[in-house]
Amino acid sequence: MTIIKLFTDHPASVNESYVEHMEMSGTFAFWLLVAGFCALVHAVFPFLFEKTGSRIITKLHGRMVTNRIRNAAPVSGPHQALDSAAL
Repeated sequence: MTIIKLFTDHPASVNESYVEHMEMSGTFAFWLLVAGFCALVHAVFPFLFEKTGSRIITKLHGRMVTNRIRNAAPVSGPHQALDSAAL
C-alpha cells in the first residue's frame, strides 16, 4: 500500500476527497468537543445544558450515519461484514 493510499482510501470509501474528509472530520471533532464541554458543565450544574449535548450528538449522527449510508460507495474488503452488520 502506498503512502498516498493511506490518506485517500477511507475518504474515497465515503465519496469524499482527502480535503473534504479532513474538513468534515474537523467539524465533527469541534462539535464533539462542544458537546463534551456541555456535558461536563451539566455534570456539575445539572440545570445547565440539559439537552445540548444529546442534541448535538443527534445532529452529528444524522449528518454522518444517515448521509454516509445514503451516499457511500459499496463496501468491500475485510471490514465488509462488520460494516454490513452495523447497518
